[in-house]
Amino acid sequence: MPPRARAGLRRFGPILLFGAATLLLILSAGGPVFGGGPGPAPESGDHGVLPMVLLGLIMVATYVAIAFELVHKTLAAMTGACAAVITAMLFGLYETRGFEKVHETIGHDLGVLGVLLGTSILVEIAGHSGLFHFISVKIVKKTGGHPIRLFWAMAALTVVFCSFLTIAPGTLIMVTLALAVTRELDYDPKPYVIVVALCANSGALVTFASGICTMMVGQKAGLAYLDFFRVTTPLALITALIAAFMVRFLYRASLVATGDAAARAARVAGFDEWALVHDRRVFWRAAIILVLTTIGFATAQTMDVGLDLIAMCGGVAALLFSGFDTEKAIKTVKWPLIVFFIGLFVIIGAVQDTGLLGILAGSIEKVSGGSELGLLLIMGIFVLVLSGIVDNIPVAATLIPIVSAMAASQPVVPLWWTLVVCSNLGGNSTPVGSVAAVIALHALEKERGIKIGWGEYLKVGGLVLLVQGAVALGYLSLFKELGLFPGMNS
Repeated sequence: MPPRARAGLRRFGPILLFGAATLLLILSAGGPVFGGGPGPAPESGDHGVLPMVLLGLIMVATYVAIAFELVHKTLAAMTGACAAVITAMLFGLYETRGFEKVHETIGHDLGVLGVLLGTSILVEIAGHSGLFHFISVKIVKKTGGHPIRLFWAMAALTVVFCSFLTIAPGTLIMVTLALAVTRELDYDPKPYVIVVALCANSGALVTFASGICTMMVGQKAGLAYLDFFRVTTPLALITALIAAFMVRFLYRASLVATGDAAARAARVAGFDEWALVHDRRVFWRAAIILVLTTIGFATAQTMDVGLDLIAMCGGVAALLFSGFDTEKAIKTVKWPLIVFFIGLFVIIGAVQDTGLLGILAGSIEKVSGGSELGLLLIMGIFVLVLSGIVDNIPVAATLIPIVSAMAASQPVVPLWWTLVVCSNLGGNSTPVGSVAAVIALHALEKERGIKIGWGEYLKVGGLVLLVQGAVALGYLSLFKELGLFPGMNS
């Protein structure tokens, strides 16, 4: 366990657990503090307060382990899942359908796992073909190696790659490029890596399939793929610009050209965009399959098929027409992330069966005083703050059934979009808030031996999130008040 994690656990762990236990007891008992009432009954009747508290504590303990990096987050999720299932069985929560209920819970989210699997294979093969290197180097050469132009090119490319390749591979490609170019030009890599980490979370808002949180919420809420271009794409561009401008200002001393301008331009002009393209036929096939898969994502709902089918077809087509080793491609899939999801879904499903999440939904509604706009703002702020502390994926996963429980009492379309926006942007505040930050900072430390500590990252990411959050909440409130959310008035 890292020393900082141990210190953080000693200082904050007991406080978090005690606070969570107290809150769960109050809410599950329907106490007067928040005016909470009884939530939806679990699967087989009312099993009382104790299972709610115990399973709630298992969930909180899992999130504490993830937040403080006490163990690998996949191990934390699987440990929590085992504890949750055993506890649920002891209290008879699965007595109607038995252990099959666990399989049913996982089955509800197979679509997300299928998209991750298919796109992982497709992106790996497209990357191996040299396609992304080709595009990146072409754009970098246009900058002439000038630090400011290079910085803006990195920010823009990050949004584009994360939009169409999803956040994890898009971030990895851009960080690898940033480290290689800054090494060649002898630039400080920090501003380039940080802008990639922050702009990646904005890129995750562009389409239904751009980010993990976006896919999870979009699938559960039934949000239309094309509606993202209307609702979140403009906000993605706005928040990416905010992040880039602020990083540009905060690291202005580092974004200064060094050496002779002509020599620098000549060095950049010498970059070979075809260096990683070993077979141009495979290169063009990968490009065509990637474009067709993107079109498939946009038209999947019109064809009445799932995004997971489109992603899997894209992955299979890439394997068939590239000649890439199948076993090697499958090994590159982010299996720890998929296992992490499975554990997380099992924990949340067990907690939901106790009725606790329904009670939490009722309590949040009470706090808003019956105001739909107030509820949007409360939830938005809560998600923005918590996503940086824990990790935006479990925060989004936990809030999904809570928002679903509110559907019986009020329109939840604005809340779904709020959850999409705030879970993605909320990950900007800390080094562990999003997969993009984890990938970017790990690569910087591993490849260049430069570590960005919590203090430095919080000064940048926290400030960026403060501005982005205010803009995002204002944007969402405007959409809500003007009735601009698709399907809001249907």
